Amino acid sequence: MKGKLLIYTVLLSVLSSCIDDVAIPRNSYRENFETLWKIVDTRYCYLEAKNINWDSIYHVYDARLANDTIDELTFFDAMGEMLAELKDGHVNLYSEFDRSRYWNWFTDYPANFNSSLIYSDRYLGKEYKIANGLRYQKTVAENVGYIYYSSFSDSFTDANMRYVIQYFMDCDKGLIIDVRNNGGGSAELSYKLASYFFERDTVSMYLQHKTGDDHSAFSEPVPMKTKANKKIQWQRPVVILTNRASYSATNLFICMMKDAPRATIIGDKSGGGGGMPLSNELPNGWMVRFSASPMYDANLNHIEFGIEPDINIGLDPVDVANGRDTMIERAISFLLNGN
Repeated sequence: MKGKLLIYTVLLSVLSSCIDDVAIPRNSYRENFETLWKIVDTRYCYLEAKNINWDSIYHVYDARLANDTIDELTFFDAMGEMLAELKDGHVNLYSEFDRSRYWNWFTDYPANFNSSLIYSDRYLGKEYKIANGLRYQKTVAENVGYIYYSSFSDSFTDANMRYVIQYFMDCDKGLIIDVRNNGGGSAELSYKLASYFFERDTVSMYLQHKTGDDHSAFSEPVPMKTKANKKIQWQRPVVILTNRASYSATNLFICMMKDAPRATIIGDKSGGGGGMPLSNELPNGWMVRFSASPMYDANLNHIEFGIEPDINIGLDPVDVANGRDTMIERAISFLLNGN
C-alpha cells in the first residue's frame, strides 16, 4: 500500500511539473484580442491582395479591445467589427451567443433576383420537377430548359442528373442553370455540377497555400482540374445565370464554367469568396473562421473579388412589374438566337 501511495505521489508531482511547463493562454480580453489579431496577421491570405494595413488596425482596436472593463457582448461585437475590416464573407467569429458576419459584399449591390418570378408559368411554374436540390422545368420556349439550384449544400447524384438531362433531350437550343442567390455550400458539389459540361479534364483554377507568417509567403500556384464526367455530359449550349449573391462554392462553379466549351455566363458579377476557409480557437473557446488559401482562375486572376459575366444584365423594374425576369428572358433569347 505504501508503495502504491509513493508511486501516486510521484505521478502527481510529475503531472504538476508538466502542467507548470505548459504555456496556457490567459482567458482575458487582452489575450483573446492579441490571439485573434495574430491569427489574421499570420494566416489570413488576402491582407496583401486587399492592401490592408493590419498593423494600423491593431492600433485602432487596441484601446477598445485590450482591456477587461467592457462586458462580454460589447467585446464580441468589437472583435467582429475588427474582422469586418477584412471585407470577407468567409470570416466569422463564433461564440455561444452570436456569430459575427460581413454581409456588405452583397447588400451593397442590386439584388437582381425575385424568387416569385421564377415560379411563374413562364419558367418553373407550379408543376416543376425536383431532383434532390435541383428544381427544373421547360420554359415558355419549349426547346430551352431551366434549372434553379439554390444551394450547394443541397446534394444531388449522377442518377438525378441523368434523369434531368433525359427530361431536357428535346431542348435542342440549350439549358439555363440559375445559381442566383446561391450562397455556396459544398465545393465538392460545385465540381460535380461542372463536370457534366466538360468533355475533357481542364485546368480551370489554381490554389496557393501559406508557407510562412509573412503576408506574401505563399507556395507556387497549384493547378486544379475540373474533371469531365465520363458517363453524363450535356453537349449543347448552357447559360449560367449569376448575381452578386452567388458566393463561395457557387463562385467556384462559375469560375469553372467560364472554361466549359459551350457555356456562357449571363447576369451580374458574382459575390466572390475565393479563399478556402480554416478555423482556429481562441483562449476563451470562441472560434474564428478565415480565408486561408487563395484561389485563382485559369489566368491566375483572384476570384475572391467576384467573376465578371460574359453578358452583364440586371433585372428591369418594368419587366418585373409585368411578371418577367429580365435575366432569364435574356438567357432564353441568347440560346434561341445564338447571340
